Amino acid sequence: MGKIAVTLQQALARRDRDGARRGTTSRVLAQGAGWQVSDRLCTLGPCDQPFEEQHTGVCIAMVVAGSFDYRAAPGRELLTPGALLLGNPGECFECGHRHGVGDRCIAFHYAPGYFERLAADAGVGSGRLNFPRARVASQRAFSPLIARACADASVIAGIDARVNTGTDARVNPGTDADAACDAVWDELAVELAAATLRAAGVATRAAAPVSATANARVAQIVRLIDDTPGEPHTLTSLAAAANLSEFYFLRTFQRVTGVTPHQYLLRTRLRAAALRLQDGGAKIVDIAFDCGFNDLSNFNHAFRAEFAVSPRAWPAQGSARRP
Repeated sequence: MGKIAVTLQQALARRDRDGARRGTTSRVLAQGAGWQVSDRLCTLGPCDQPFEEQHTGVCIAMVVAGSFDYRAAPGRELLTPGALLLGNPGECFECGHRHGVGDRCIAFHYAPGYFERLAADAGVGSGRLNFPRARVASQRAFSPLIARACADASVIAGIDARVNTGTDARVNPGTDADAACDAVWDELAVELAAATLRAAGVATRAAAPVSATANARVAQIVRLIDDTPGEPHTLTSLAAAANLSEFYFLRTFQRVTGVTPHQYLLRTRLRAAALRLQDGGAKIVDIAFDCGFNDLSNFNHAFRAEFAVSPRAWPAQGSARRP
């Protein structure tokens, strides 16, 4: 969460230097069918009067920097980095900063119907669902999810900055910057919902064993990814192709293959890129885009992490291995 915290401090410093008006800003990082995730930055402090707001849907907000008081129908809580703010549809709430200035959250918003479907898959009965508490305290189980969200938010910020300034031609001009991480956010939205339901004491039913039918459907999706790695696959589109809900597909795919759909897709794309690089005759940037990557710097980083060598050096490595 280091870069996120630094960004908050920079915003507060600019506010003090320029005398900018205090308040909150929010920008959408990604969205899908039934969910949206936004980066919310607040520069209010102890001298600012709290005001009432209302959750339009289900909200699970990761606190990634700063702290604040949160009051909602289930109670009043102090929200600190690593904790989760919980909000129910239609519920009024109030945030205050009696103890310090500013905070930053990565907030996941779910349409009630979509969240109820995720909850049913996670072991909660059908019907209207409300969180019985206003907060989930910082827990080890959420650390990887929060770290992933912060990393992906920083990646999108970097892409946006290069697109807006026009200083980096390595960004694919034909794609939306947010699309670079949509598959990651899609999985993260589902995983976060399930983990929060368990931590909040809502989900109780044990996971059902993987059926032969579901196993076969996952095998079909694996073949689909292998055949079309460059297509814009998402958790929603893959789950629909398998005729399974997003939650059940994500859980089943991981149990059957040992990795998440996004992890499998990423490695498939990297293997396809490695083969094309070995063949030669095409530019690295063209190979990266053809294989489903929307940003060359992200492709270079992922390729080096997977193969321990840069894409440029890969063909020479292959030649050295041939007799």
